[in-house]
Amino acid sequence: MQIARTIDDMKAARRRMRGRVGLVPTMGYLHEGHLVLARNSNRDNKFTVASIFVNPTQFGPKEDFAKYPRDPDRDCALLEREKVDVVFMPPGEEMYPPGFNTWVDVAGVTERLEGAIRPGHFRGVATVCNKLFNIVDPHRAYFGQKDAQQVVVIKKMAKDLNMNLEIVVVPTVRENDGLAMSSRNVYLSPDQRKAAAVLHQSLSLAREMWRNGERRAERMRQAMTGLIRKEPLAGPIDYLSIADAETLEELEEVERPAVVSLAVRFGPTRLIDNITLP
Repeated sequence: MQIARTIDDMKAARRRMRGRVGLVPTMGYLHEGHLVLARNSNRDNKFTVASIFVNPTQFGPKEDFAKYPRDPDRDCALLEREKVDVVFMPPGEEMYPPGFNTWVDVAGVTERLEGAIRPGHFRGVATVCNKLFNIVDPHRAYFGQKDAQQVVVIKKMAKDLNMNLEIVVVPTVRENDGLAMSSRNVYLSPDQRKAAAVLHQSLSLAREMWRNGERRAERMRQAMTGLIRKEPLAGPIDYLSIADAETLEELEEVERPAVVSLAVRFGPTRLIDNITLP
């Protein structure tokens, strides 16, 4: 497995690849969810490139960029075990050199949910993904469904800008109690970790209500909110959404594909999760 730390090295490695290439973009501190993306890429392509880059431009000034968990040696060992061909692991100044001032804004779908809570977040996400796509030149790029709004944003960017690649969305990988795997789960205390299972329970409640014939989105939101608020360690609910799967506009009636998503705080840790209906 090769480790490329500069854009020139990554491009040189890419020129040597003869066959289809998959890209797995990550911010490191890998868990099983990331490794499943790599396995999907290995299955679909001759070569797999994984990127490890904690992207500063998608963090707000009061967010956790400085303390975001990092363990590049462990990450590389895991990716080598998965037979990833190249790990692109650039320093910040390689991706954002002095004078950098070009950004990608995806309007509409970035203005709700995470975008409303974290202004500028998706500008950073879209810009860094655009750069990675240009540097690696993959045929396919792999993202987890856990970051549902990010998936919508990246798919729209790829479509609107006529990018010659396929965005592959892989189902959320969960712990035994349903909690979505996330690098930020390490921040949770044991009690908070146990309490966080209520997120998947509330999403499952919405799915069960839908299966039983409920189509009124507000009734589903109310039921989910009530369940979360029964958990004493569940802090503020940043949002609880039942939205159109493509536009992310809130629905009154769930009569077409929808994303049920939420963001809830447990102490200082903010967790997101989602499911799709139907």
